[in-house]
Amino acid sequence: MKFKIVLDSSGEIPENLKNDERFQNVPLGLEVGAYHILDDENFNQAEFLQQIAQSPVCPKSSCPSPELFMEAYHKGEAEHVYVVTLSSHLSGSYNSAELGKKLLLEKYPDQKIAVIDSQSASCGEAQIALKAMEYEEAGLSFEEVVAKLEAYRDGMKTYFVLNNLETLRKNGRLTGVKALVASTLSIKPVMGAIGGKIVQHGQAIGIKKALQKMVDQIVKECIHPEMKRLMIAQCNCLERAQYVKKLLEEKASFQEIIITQTAGLSSMYANDGGIIVTV
Repeated sequence: MKFKIVLDSSGEIPENLKNDERFQNVPLGLEVGAYHILDDENFNQAEFLQQIAQSPVCPKSSCPSPELFMEAYHKGEAEHVYVVTLSSHLSGSYNSAELGKKLLLEKYPDQKIAVIDSQSASCGEAQIALKAMEYEEAGLSFEEVVAKLEAYRDGMKTYFVLNNLETLRKNGRLTGVKALVASTLSIKPVMGAIGGKIVQHGQAIGIKKALQKMVDQIVKECIHPEMKRLMIAQCNCLERAQYVKKLLEEKASFQEIIITQTAGLSSMYANDGGIIVTV
C-alpha cells in the first residue's frame, strides 16, 4: 500500500470508503456520566443521544493516546501516511497524533508521516482526507501532497447550525464567542470556524431561518463553487440535511454535495438535529 490516511473518529468519510483499507479511524473516548464507550465502528447514535438527553451531567470526550496513533501509522506499512485531526483549538487529538508520529520515527526514521490540523471537525476532516486521496492518486510527491493539503485546509470554510449549544458551552468551546445570543430556544446562531476557533456569523429566529441564513452566507463566500465539493454532516436529521442541500443547489452549482452522518464525537457536540457544512 503506497499511502494511508488516518483520521481521529471525528472525521466522517463517505459511506462508500469506510471499508477502504487506505483509511483508518482512531477512536476517541466518549463519556456520559457512568456511560463510557469508544467512538468506533460499534457506535450507536440513537443510544448515545438518548444517554445525553437523560443525563444531568455534560458529556465529555478523551482524545486517542499517542500509542493508538502510532499503531495506526504502522499498520499496513504504507510509504506515505497522512493524518487528519480535529482542530487543535478544540481537542488534544492533534498533539497526541504528533507525539505518536515522534514515537514511530524513533523506530523508523525514514517513514514519511504528515499530521494535518484540520482547523475544523467532522466533515471538515473528511474533506482534507479525500483531497489527500485525490492528490496521491494524481501521482503527486509526498511533499507536494502535504503542501496542497495545508493550502486546501487554509481555504476551507466550516459552518454549522445546532439545536443545542450546551455541550459546546459547558465544555468551554465557546469562550471566544462574544456576541452569542441563545437566551431563548427560538434563537439559533449561525456558527463557523476561523483558524480552528469557533465564531458566530449571525443568528435567526427558528432553525429553518438559521439554515437559510447559513446557506446564504455559504453561497456569498464560496468562490467558484463549480470546482468545489461541499459536505453536509447531519446528526439524526437527514431530512434537514436534504433541505439544506436543496437550498444550496437552488443558489449555486457545486461540483458535488455529499451528506454524511455524524459519528460519536461530532454527535456529542452537534447534538440531536445539528447540521455541519464544509466547503
